[in-house]
Amino acid sequence: MDVLIKPIAAICKSLADENRLRILLAIGNERKSVSQIVEMLGLSQPLVSHHLKELRRCHLLTVERQGPFVYYQVSNGAILPLLARMDEMARELINSHEPF
Repeated sequence: MDVLIKPIAAICKSLADENRLRILLAIGNERKSVSQIVEMLGLSQPLVSHHLKELRRCHLLTVERQGPFVYYQVSNGAILPLLARMDEMARELINSHEPF
């Protein structure tokens, strides 16, 4: 079996945080600044920056600097449909079993 276990585990670990998932979904298919993400999610700027750093470390986000502003974008659009499918699966599991 030729599966890249370590990178998959790293990505899954990064996605295992609710705030990181919220950040990815807030960014969506657009490019967003830290301040836009902070405003959208109602989280502190240091907390958002911490999670953005982790998402960048796993190559889930790209960063672009324009003057004093830093913009983030999803690096691979395939992550958004994957998150939507994971949402469907979680709903199916919850509906067919006891809640987590």
